[in-house]
Amino acid sequence: MGAGEDKGLKRRIRQGQIQKNDIARCLAELAFGRANDCVRLALEEDADIDKLDLSLLSEIRRSSQGVVEVKLMDRLKILEQLAELTGGEKDDLREFLLAMGGGGEA
Repeated sequence: MGAGEDKGLKRRIRQGQIQKNDIARCLAELAFGRANDCVRLALEEDADIDKLDLSLLSEIRRSSQGVVEVKLMDRLKILEQLAELTGGEKDDLREFLLAMGGGGEA
């Protein structure tokens, strides 16, 4: 999302005028976005949090032994929501998502 689009979205949110295409764009960014910055946060001790895109990050934990656990947003659920919002065929989508999640037949 470009800087101008981001400002427009923030303005519409403040005004209570968020649009369906705003939601679809945000869901698509989550569904197809990269998790590089989430990994960077977990691995780099001096990562600048203000410069990282952590929108996919759901949870991060570091144990006393130094083990790091990173949980990301569930992309399959995000894709389901995106498809529902954009009017995707539910039966075809359901079969695809089941196969992607390991619950469908090959």
